[in-house]
Amino acid sequence: MRVILFGATGMIGRGVLRECLLDGRVTAVLAVGRAPAGVAHGKLREILHDDLLDLAPVEGELGGYDACFFCLGVSSAGMREQDYRRITYDFTLSAGGTLARLSPGSTFVYVSGAGADARGRAMWARVKGETENALLALPLEAYVFRPGYVQPMHGVRSRTRLYQAAYVITRPLFPVLRRLVAGGVTTTEQVGRAMITVAERGAAKRILGPADINAL
Repeated sequence: MRVILFGATGMIGRGVLRECLLDGRVTAVLAVGRAPAGVAHGKLREILHDDLLDLAPVEGELGGYDACFFCLGVSSAGMREQDYRRITYDFTLSAGGTLARLSPGSTFVYVSGAGADARGRAMWARVKGETENALLALPLEAYVFRPGYVQPMHGVRSRTRLYQAAYVITRPLFPVLRRLVAGGVTTTEQVGRAMITVAERGAAKRILGPADINAL
């Protein structure tokens, strides 16, 4: 299958890119973003594009793909709702709407967050929930991943210093954490493999938590 990937420079996106390049089910990956992924591979092609709210200049490159893995996102810490909504909702729907028009019926997998709720009190949860609902209404085979705690694997690192420090501290405890709360934790490797499986054969549910991701 041929896959478009947004957010290849982030922690989850880098993990997903790794699995796509290793998996024989994926024949080509097109990474779209504002910065290069820093990876060289025969399957990988990149488009550097600054304005993700206007994909018209690169539309001609986006048709004919089987799936899109949308891993782009930011932490809401210290952000105004307007700025967070622009990245979380507007960027995502720009990609989703474009692909719904170019490749209707293709698979679109969106990385959301545990606790997302369009009626939630927390700003981030409300914006994520609204984004989920808008995507699920598009003429796409859309799926939402709510991965909860994600452990980076195989040298993948978070770009957020605070998160990276937390991952370093908790890494030795991850096997214990997995045994204690198996239904609430996953890894970048499992997220990537699950996305490929969803693109290949779908899933029983449209919104998938950590246990569903791990099962896939």
